[in-house]
Amino acid sequence: MSNQPEKKQNFLTGAAILSISTIVVKVIGMLYKLPLNQIIDSQGFAYFNKAYAIYTVLLVVSTTGLPVAMSRMVSEARARGNGRQMQRIFRTAMTAYLIIGFLGTGVMMLFPKWLATDVMSMPNAWYSIFALGPAVLCICVASACRGFFQGQGDMTPTAVSQVIEALGKLLLGLTFAWLVKRATDDLALASGASIVGISLGAAASAGYVIVKYRRNRGKVAALGGEAESYGATARKLLAIAVPITLGAAGLQLINLVDEIMVTRRLLDAARATAVGAESWMGQMLALAQQNGSAGMSLSDVMQTAVENQSGVYALCSTIFNFPTAFFPCITAAIIPAITACLTKNDEKGATLVQDSSLRLTGLIAMPCTVGLLVLSEPIMALLGHYGDSRVQMAAALLALLAPTVLINGVTTVTTAIMQAHNRPWLPMVNMLIGGVVKVVVNYILVGNPAIGILGAPVGTLACFVVYMLLNIFTMHRIMSKPPRLIPAFWKSALAAIVMGAATFGVYRLLTALIANTILCCFGALLVAVIVYALLVIAFKAVTYDDCMLLPKGDKIAKILRIR
Repeated sequence: MSNQPEKKQNFLTGAAILSISTIVVKVIGMLYKLPLNQIIDSQGFAYFNKAYAIYTVLLVVSTTGLPVAMSRMVSEARARGNGRQMQRIFRTAMTAYLIIGFLGTGVMMLFPKWLATDVMSMPNAWYSIFALGPAVLCICVASACRGFFQGQGDMTPTAVSQVIEALGKLLLGLTFAWLVKRATDDLALASGASIVGISLGAAASAGYVIVKYRRNRGKVAALGGEAESYGATARKLLAIAVPITLGAAGLQLINLVDEIMVTRRLLDAARATAVGAESWMGQMLALAQQNGSAGMSLSDVMQTAVENQSGVYALCSTIFNFPTAFFPCITAAIIPAITACLTKNDEKGATLVQDSSLRLTGLIAMPCTVGLLVLSEPIMALLGHYGDSRVQMAAALLALLAPTVLINGVTTVTTAIMQAHNRPWLPMVNMLIGGVVKVVVNYILVGNPAIGILGAPVGTLACFVVYMLLNIFTMHRIMSKPPRLIPAFWKSALAAIVMGAATFGVYRLLTALIANTILCCFGALLVAVIVYALLVIAFKAVTYDDCMLLPKGDKIAKILRIR
């Protein structure tokens, strides 16, 4: 019995550390991307996003499979007190990371024009692609060190390094973008300059975790033990990492294909739409023609309209990604925790961690989903600062993305649970099936001139719905005691629905009294936080057992009046 609270406490503490750092990183990210959107406009933001679409495919290889494999294997070696094997795992993984990093950086820096023009159908994005290249190698090095520490249950180096990386892009990226935009008035160059800050921040982050590893390795070596050969260690790493990486990379490749296809289908829709038509495409064509230079060709008008829509959707995706970034914090903590329990045949401890992770996911995802849905227009008016019809389009896009927040959370956590149970291939297949559904739905909808860019969030929602349902079905097939989803979510769902109604009513009331979007939006959000917190306590969405497994849990339970 004593081991279960200890394991659960380690998991909750780790998740809390990563969640706090994620809040900081995401706030910094918003402080970076929102002013950046103002500096380089939605057109420049489209160039920025196209570079990130390529970068993400390369990045996912370094931040998915190998860190999970390292975390699991280091956790197992540490549970057995085998420090030498822990070091062997790190060195083997670092070799793989360096190979991946050099290849990824080389592709982005040697072929940026080809990637921008022939692959992404956005020629001016090549500056951004080139500038982002060095970040791939830096993140690979940082990921090796992060996986090593996460396997030991130490999430602090990961958290601090992420904050360092975020501060680099905020301070340097915005400065470079503003200076270049002011000097050249070139959106493509300014977008590329902003990304230089990202690469420099990634380099600083990698430097920090390398120093932390060097200081820590003596303590690990002192544990002793016998190390397996590099070949045997590599085979075990790859056996875990390859299916996870293929699944994640496969989905990202599908997303990249989808990104390419969406741009081209938007161009198809633009060619079939008259300037000024009632659809969003018609309005964006009229806006591009109005803001363009005299004598601007029709093909340039269409390209500009498509780039503006891509930039608006990229900003909506940035806001959507803010809450979803918390879910990997949970999975990074639960994979080593569940693995350690299973290694010791502690099925009850593993179940406690799984149930707690799903409750925590629901507590985060439910209010975010409802909040984005009911406040989509004021959020985009406040954060997008669009002075034209783009704000209504952005609000519609964000509202369509909102339900995916919850579904994304369920898929992320259920995938991690199956990975911890050594079944990484199954969620990989589910993920790929969902990705194919996304491409098909987007191809059909985005190319329809009457739907256009609104088809993109619908495709994303369809992808994650299929992925989630397949994960749930798979868990019930392979696990004797699969996680209970309805008990984990129903209380937070009820609290979020009531909160949403109150938030919508307060916002409507404030808009009738105050002609200030900022005050109305923040007033409604403040009410949402208070109402949701009170309802969570009233509905006992957080259990007494959860509180007792937290540091000073008895005091927390007493304050919250949970018994």
